[in-house]
Amino acid sequence: MLHYKTFLHDTSTEWVTFVHGAGGNSATWYKQVKAYRQNFNVLLVDLRGHGKSQSIKWSKNDSFKDIATDIKLVLDAEQIGKTHMVGISLGTIIIQTFSQLYPQRLASMILGGAVVRLNMRTKFLISVGNMTKHVIPYMWLYKLFAWIIMPKSNHLESRLAFVTQAKKMYQKEFIRWFKLTRAIDPFLARLQRNFNGIPTLFVMGDEDYLFLPPVEEVIRTGEGLSLEIVPDSGHVCNIDQADYFNTTTINYIKNLAAKQR
Repeated sequence: MLHYKTFLHDTSTEWVTFVHGAGGNSATWYKQVKAYRQNFNVLLVDLRGHGKSQSIKWSKNDSFKDIATDIKLVLDAEQIGKTHMVGISLGTIIIQTFSQLYPQRLASMILGGAVVRLNMRTKFLISVGNMTKHVIPYMWLYKLFAWIIMPKSNHLESRLAFVTQAKKMYQKEFIRWFKLTRAIDPFLARLQRNFNGIPTLFVMGDEDYLFLPPVEEVIRTGEGLSLEIVPDSGHVCNIDQADYFNTTTINYIKNLAAKQR
């Protein structure tokens, strides 16, 4: 089972589960935990191959569906019937996958730095990464991708945070995760067709030049979807503008909970 931590609130019955991105771990949420613990019950997970979940065994054909099921097993173990999920970057793909498999377990989805479609530049980068992943040290690739996705000086803290956590991965784990990207574009297209009526908030940095435009298109065509654009922020908006991210997302969950009472 995945390594995880829970933080229980004295009175709230709402659960929030945080899902980090590729190369990160639950420490990615260091700017969210305190604020969220003051309002909700919190569940932090380390995805397989990350943090303290590096002992999880992979099978040859494991996919995003298997990774989503890893989280479901943690919810079962903790007897969490329904949860809000907050994700960043690749973690948003896992949450959307979870929503297709177990929609009854989700109260809402908050998708930060969401990946909903890949443009030509991103596809090219992934192709180069897949061709060179066995030859080039994975940290070289990771640092390059981090700089391309988060290029500005005000993204420095985000870049450093993700690179620091990625150093705790093994090369073979990085390769396994990179293999998941081979058929990611058609998979993403299928995810965007149906949100199963689950309230969904996209939270995107206004400088997230690779991933914001596709999200804006999804918002125009989908129902029950909301978009919050975070000023002066790049891809990892939960770190770049943590206070803004926390206030926006916590209020979103509180408003949903109030409507359901």
